[in-house]
Parts: sequence; C-alpha cells; structure tokens
Amino acid sequence: MEDFLSKAKQWLTPTFDSETQSEIQNLIASNQAELADRFYKDMEFGTGGMRGVMGAGTNRINKYTLGRATQGLSNYLIDNISKEEIKVVIAYDCRHNSKKFAKIVADVLSANNIKVFLFEDLRPTPELSFAVRYLNCDAGIVLTASHNPPEYNGYKVYWGDGGQIVPPHDSGIIGKVNALNFSEINFDANENLIEVIGKNVDDVFIEASVKNGSLSEKIDRNSLKIVFTPLHGTSIMSIPDALKSAGYTDVHIVEEQRKPNGDFPTVKSPNPEEPEALQMATQLANNIGADIVIGTDPDGDRLGVAVRDLSGNMKLLNGNQTMVVMTDFLLRKWKEESKINGKQFIGSTIVSTELVNKIAANYNVETKVGLTGFKWIAKMVVDYHELDFIGGGEESFGYMVGDFVRDKDAVTATLLACEVAAYAKQNGSSFYQELLKLYAENGFYKEHLISITKKGMDGAAEIQEMLSEMRNKPLTEIDGEKIEFLSDYQASTKKNLITGEVTRMNIPKSNVLIYQTVSGARIAARPSGTEPKIKFYFSVNTSLDKVENAEKVESELDNKIQRIIKEMKLN
Repeated sequence: MEDFLSKAKQWLTPTFDSETQSEIQNLIASNQAELADRFYKDMEFGTGGMRGVMGAGTNRINKYTLGRATQGLSNYLIDNISKEEIKVVIAYDCRHNSKKFAKIVADVLSANNIKVFLFEDLRPTPELSFAVRYLNCDAGIVLTASHNPPEYNGYKVYWGDGGQIVPPHDSGIIGKVNALNFSEINFDANENLIEVIGKNVDDVFIEASVKNGSLSEKIDRNSLKIVFTPLHGTSIMSIPDALKSAGYTDVHIVEEQRKPNGDFPTVKSPNPEEPEALQMATQLANNIGADIVIGTDPDGDRLGVAVRDLSGNMKLLNGNQTMVVMTDFLLRKWKEESKINGKQFIGSTIVSTELVNKIAANYNVETKVGLTGFKWIAKMVVDYHELDFIGGGEESFGYMVGDFVRDKDAVTATLLACEVAAYAKQNGSSFYQELLKLYAENGFYKEHLISITKKGMDGAAEIQEMLSEMRNKPLTEIDGEKIEFLSDYQASTKKNLITGEVTRMNIPKSNVLIYQTVSGARIAARPSGTEPKIKFYFSVNTSLDKVENAEKVESELDNKIQRIIKEMKLN
C-alpha cells in the first residue's frame, strides 16, 4: 500500500491544482481501496489508445494523464517531424468533459509550438481520420471512449497517414510519455496556434462519404424506409446529411436518442452490438414498416444493422454478417466496372469470420488478415500502397470503404448498408436474403462473442491466468471434435496438436490464442486492450443446401456454440 500512498501523495504537490489535491486527500483519508485502484498503474495505450474511468490518479483519465500523453506526443513529433510547422487536428465526442479535455490537449500542443486544428463541436471519429490527411496534418487526436459506460473517456492518436498509431510510432510515443514527470507538462497555451474548424471540413467529408458509399446511380433510394439512431452520439452531425446528400428521403430518426448526451439516458449501454441498445429503433421500425435500422456508437465509428428476416421480423445482424454482405456488393461493383485485375485486396482480422476470405476468393481478390483493431487494417493500406484497397471490416461492427478514411467508418458504412438494402429491395430481394444466398453458396458461418469482465488488479491477474491455462494446457478436443491447430500470436506459432508440427506466423505479436478443430470451428481468446475484459470468439460452420433451411441450420450451429461454451465452463 505504501507504493500507492507515495504515488498518491505526489498528487498533493503544487504541480496539481487544488481540486485534484482535494480529491486525492479525501481518498487517502477515507477510501484506500479506491486509492489503490487509481494508482496501482499508469494509464496506458491499448488497441484503441488510452481509455479509462475519469477521475484523479495515474490510472484515470484527467487533465494530467491527458496532458502527459500530449506532452509526450509533442516531444515525439518535434523529434521526428522535420518540418517548420508541425500540425495536429483534434476532435471529440459527446462524453462528459470531452470538450474540456480537447481544449486542454490543444493547449498543451500549442504550448509546444504545434499548430492545432480544433473542431468547433463534437464530430465522429472517421471525420477526424479524414481531416488528418485533408488538412495535411502530422497527427490527429480524438477524445472518446467509444461505446464504454458514461464514466469513461479516452484518447486516440492518429499518425499523418490517417490511421491510428502503430509500430514504431506507438512505442516511440509511449517511451516519451513514460519518461515525463507531470511537472514537465506545458499547459501554457498559445491561442494564436489554435484554429477552430467545422463546416469547411464537414462538407468535403460528407461528399467523399457519399462518393465512396454509393454502389450505382440506378438504385431507387426513395423507396427504402430507414430508421436511424445515433444513440445520443456524434453521428447525428454527419449521417442524416450524408443520407440526404445520397438521395435517401424516407429517413426516420429516433427522436428520444437524437440529442448528444454523455449519460446515454435511454440505453443501458450505447453499444450497437447489443440488441437492447437498438430496441427503440426496432420498435419505431415496426411501427412504421421500415426496411432497415441503423444504430451507431457514441463516436460514430461502428454501426449495428437490423433488417427484416424471412418472417418479416427485425433481426440485428452481427458485424461479421454485415461485413460479408457489404464486401460482396463492393466486389460485385468492382467486377461490373471491370476494375479487378489482381491488384486489389480486402482487409480483415484474425477474429473475424473466414467467410469474407472465401467471398473475396470468389472474385480472385486476396484477403489480408491482421490483428484485432482497425489500426492494422489502416496499416495494410500503407504497407500495400501499390494495391487498391476495396474495403474491410472486423467482427466488432466496424467497416471501412476505400481508403479516404483510415479507420472504421459508420458514416460511409451506413450509406453502403442502405445501398445494399435499396438495391436488393428493387430487385425483389432483401439485405437478409442476400446474406442467406452467400451462406448457400459458401457455407453457413455462425459467430458468437462473449465478454467476461474482471475489474481491477485482481481481475487483470485472473485474465492472464485464464490465457496461461489455455496456452500451457491446451484443449485437445471440444464438442466431440479434435482440435487440430493452436495458434499463439504471442509466440508467433501455429502448432498442429495432432502431429506436433509447429510453423511460424509472420504477424506482429499479440496476446491472442486461437483453437481450430478439424471441421474448421474456431475459438479465439484475447484480453481487451481498452476494457477490463477477456473476450472469447466462436465460429462454427456447415453447409446450407437451400435458403429455406437457414433457420434450422442456424439453430443447429447456435446449439453447437452453446455446447462449446458450456464445455469450456464460460457460461
């Protein structure tokens, strides 16, 4: 406890303001457990940057942890960018303190003689990614905690290519941050270097979104009835305008969820991956007979899509399902325009459905597979700059169309989902029927995700213990099937558990394990980079002889997944 106390007492010095000192003094006097949680570690970068609960302390999001991160970034930029004027653009979401935090970050950058473009109001994360390149900036920052609970906030850093930071810049920036004392943060803003931006970037971003998200001029957009909810988040600033600009006239917004609100008062969690979050939207869709429901998370980078199933009921698709349908339509468009020539690729991740790889292969297009996190897909665009990036996605409800944005982009993906639905409708089909056709042609792939929350120091240790057990005492059989492969991304090895043969994997290291059975069923485990969770991803597949049998086959696959979960004692 002495370690926490000594760290905490440093926050009682004049480096920190009186409000912060008072908060820490109260914790020292009355809540040692809370004090320990706030100081047992420093806030660190994960797959989505820096994210955590707001409050005073080294393991919290506050003026000083954000200031230190920004001072470290400033030092790294000054050391590595040989330009007379270094430029950074900043955006922020609807969360509590986001606007205030964005100004603090702008102050620190400007204090270090860095030119800052600061959005006048909240904006979706994909617009920040777009703005980095549009404004010819060297870096970008967005203040957001995505779909985390209301008490969270966070900080994501983008490099000059518009993608989130990846090696070597991530470790380089972290090194600079870790070398700093809080007393070294320069909060003394140079207001002359802070320029407020807004509509001048919005208009170009929406124009580019419509261009990239459109499939054909022959689509009847007026006949598609759309329900949209921003879930109290930032996409209200862009998606209605983008839909209107694209020609969609029958758009209905869930009024109770229209207004940005960091408390997210109408939902338990502002996460479009969860059916409960889209309940008000699907209810409205049923009341008015809508064809499609789109819901986006607070920072507008991921989207949930609900469409009518064969019985006419609204069904929330998972991220893998929307990804395969949208990818197939993009590939179809490229093929019809005779643009596929072997120099294109699709992007995916190690925990996403393998069905997308099969669909791309049908068009003779390669799928490049990276680690979890959209920064790795953005990195592919840079690494394979000689190839055309068509589109890419990940299971966690993120998709990116083309490379004008270098992160998951719910604005353009919303347009693309509506294009698919409108095109299918005018041709006597539906978004859902298009999905079932892909299953009939390529096999029915069913995925499922469970997240287990383990908070605090003890929780982090439990998560590591679970992974260690899976790594060192691997399962050899599941649901009566032999496990053929264990891929260990920490060790960069893929081991055949039947023959004992080990092959090396050429992919950056990450604490992820994937079991694969002889039939191709997969179980992946990874700790979240931004939340106190361990995630398990399940994928099973079988053939689908005809679309009419889809419900029966899906039920069989669901049962298989539940048997695996039970056998692994994860329920």
